[in-house]
Amino acid sequence: MANEITSRNFINIVKYKFIWLCVTAMLLLPGTLALIYGGIVNHSPLKVGIDYTGGTILQYGIQDSMSNDQMSALRSDLEKAGIENPNIQILHANAENQKTNVNIKNFVSIRTKFISEDVNTESKITEIVEKDHPGAELMSVTSVGPTLGKELFKKSVTALLIAILGMVIYLTIRFKFTYALAAILGLVHDTLFVCGFFAILGLVFGVEVDSLFITAVLTLIGFSINDTIVTFDRIRENLRYYSKKMSFGEIVNSSVNQTVTRSINTSFSTLITLLALYFFGGVTTRDFVLALIVGVIIGTWSSIFFCTVLISIWEDKDSKKLSKQVA
Repeated sequence: MANEITSRNFINIVKYKFIWLCVTAMLLLPGTLALIYGGIVNHSPLKVGIDYTGGTILQYGIQDSMSNDQMSALRSDLEKAGIENPNIQILHANAENQKTNVNIKNFVSIRTKFISEDVNTESKITEIVEKDHPGAELMSVTSVGPTLGKELFKKSVTALLIAILGMVIYLTIRFKFTYALAAILGLVHDTLFVCGFFAILGLVFGVEVDSLFITAVLTLIGFSINDTIVTFDRIRENLRYYSKKMSFGEIVNSSVNQTVTRSINTSFSTLITLLALYFFGGVTTRDFVLALIVGVIIGTWSSIFFCTVLISIWEDKDSKKLSKQVA
C-alpha cells in the first residue's frame, strides 16, 4: 500500500524543498522592496486612501438616475481634471428630500482628498457633474477626518491578532506547535505578498488601499488557512497508517499529491467568480476583488510549496537530533 501511494506522486516537495523556498523568496522580494521604499520615501509602505487620511465630501442632488457606465465616465472625467482617486457613491432620495426639491431623484456623493478653501477645485467638480447631469445642485460640502479609518484599522488589527491566536491554539491542539507555526508563517507570507503587490501598484499606478483592502486581507487569511489545514490533516492521517513503512518526507510528498488536485480545483473555481466580478463588476470594488484574486493564487502556492516545506525541514532536523541522541 505504501508503494501504491508513493507511485502516484508527480510533485516532489522534499527533494526540491530548497528550490521551492528560493522561488518563494523571489516572489516576496519585489513587493518587500516596494514596501520598504514606500516607507522610507513616502513615509507609508502602502499608498493609503482617504478612508485613512480624511478628505472632503461633496454631495450633489441630480434629477435623473446614474448607471454604472455613467459613474465610470464621471470618475474618468474627474481624474482627467486632476481630482485624484475620487470615490463616488449613489444615494437614493427619500421622501423628506423630495419634499424640499421634487426634481431631485438621487444624490451623488463624491469623496476626494481635502480641498479646504480651494474654491477652484470645488467649482471644477461642480462643472463636471453639471456637464454630465444638467440641473445638478450642490447640496453640501463636508470635510471629514481620518478618525473612522483609524478606528477601523485598529479594530481590524485587533480582529486579525485574535484570529491568529485562535488559529495557533486550534492547530497546536489538533496537530502540534510546529504545524501551527508553519501555518502562521504561511499567513504572514500571503499577507506580505498581497501588501507588496499593492505597494508596487501604488508606486507605479497610484493605486490606493482603503478599508475594503483590509477586508480582502482578512478574507484571504481565512481561505489560505483552510487550504493549509486540509493538507496538514492528510499528513496526519497518513502518518497514522504509514509512519512505520515510509519516511516522513515520503509521507509529506504523498499527502501533498493527494490534496493538490482538490486545492487547485477549489482555487480555480473561486478565481472564475472573482475574475467575473473584476471584469464585469463595479469600479469601486475592483481593487478589492484584485486583492482577493492575488490572495487566492498566492495562498494556494504557500499551502503546497511553503508550509509543507517548512514542516518537512523541521521534522527532518528533529529526526536527525533524535537519531544522534539514540546513538
